[in-house]
Amino acid sequence: MPQLTVPRAAAAAPAAALWSANFRRYFGARTASLLGDAMLPVALSVGVLRSGYGTAGVGYALGAWTAAVALGVLFGGVLADRFTPRRMMVLADLVRLAIQAALAAAFALGTPALGEIVALQFATGLATALFQPGVAGLMPQVAGDVQRANGVLRIAESLAGVLGPALAGVLVSVSGPAVVFALYAATYGFSAACLLALRLPAAGSEPGGESFLRQLVDGWQEFRTRAWLWGVISIFLVYGCLVVGLSVPVGNDLVLTTHGSTALGVGLAAMGVGGLVGGGLAMRLRLSRPLAFGAIGWVLFAGYPLTAALRPDLPLLCLGWGIAGAGLAFWSVIWATTVQTQVPGGLLNRISAYDLAGSLLPMALGRSLAGPLARLTGERPLMLLATGAGLLCGAALVGTPAIRRLRAVR
Repeated sequence: MPQLTVPRAAAAAPAAALWSANFRRYFGARTASLLGDAMLPVALSVGVLRSGYGTAGVGYALGAWTAAVALGVLFGGVLADRFTPRRMMVLADLVRLAIQAALAAAFALGTPALGEIVALQFATGLATALFQPGVAGLMPQVAGDVQRANGVLRIAESLAGVLGPALAGVLVSVSGPAVVFALYAATYGFSAACLLALRLPAAGSEPGGESFLRQLVDGWQEFRTRAWLWGVISIFLVYGCLVVGLSVPVGNDLVLTTHGSTALGVGLAAMGVGGLVGGGLAMRLRLSRPLAFGAIGWVLFAGYPLTAALRPDLPLLCLGWGIAGAGLAFWSVIWATTVQTQVPGGLLNRISAYDLAGSLLPMALGRSLAGPLARLTGERPLMLLATGAGLLCGAALVGTPAIRRLRAVR
């Protein structure tokens, strides 16, 4: 087990050093988006299932969004380096506001075609591909303590995970998915306003003499020289497909058919509560070998498909998904902090884009295969397979020397 150390300076850092005016605005932008994102899985799952498109339809809708992000994020990373992260993030927020408003209107007016739902989710994913690389690139500009800032945002995401699904479950039951999608659209407008209010240094000139393709290739060269980075992504090709990708549509359907939409919202809210614990722990610990210890998060998240497969009563469902949420939050803070502190600022947007592409492509594949595989094997056996894959991937993470031996930047 890696050594845990708490540097004196870090332990004594005042809270005011984190909560600058810029970080408060950035925090407002991210929490608004996170609340909407937490509502989306319930609204989308229930909306697609009620429209008669089944688990496969949910998988296609989720997979379309993920695939679009994975396909476009490399270009988003280069654009963020050329035109600054904030500009691309604001543009993406405005585009997503319009798209989600259109989806809300489609559900309000009747039953949209599956192709329409998938197309709008794909368009939203392309906009997200412009937004997401800047999340990593902007963080060091607005926060003095990157690990604490990541921890605070992860806790906020967990709180959104408590409120969002529960609220979405109630709203979907009372008024249908259209209202949830309308609220989801509004969160993007608020996010754009907060990002525009940031006070950042004047942007430098665009990289002179370097073509778009040259910047893309340079990002790949820098990515491949970091064995710990491509090692994690290589293992995640399996984990993202067989664990994360399969678990969401199939696990959600198992809970919906067993307990109903309100229970699904409560279960996802419990996952958010677990995230509070995992995120809070991750922001306080200063790990000498962060990725080795962070692998615990992968193992704990494997409890998500296992819990769904066991079809427990609601209290045990909440416990299992709460533990999974703690693992996911713990890993997310450790991983984000590692990337943001190990990679130079001038390369961070592009390398983060390669990281996101390698993470999202297997998730898109897993979500797209969820329906066909569930019909072939049955939903419960498929979730047990996902659990076993999660445990093996966690072991592989610790067993890879470049990952296990990486030391934190002090």
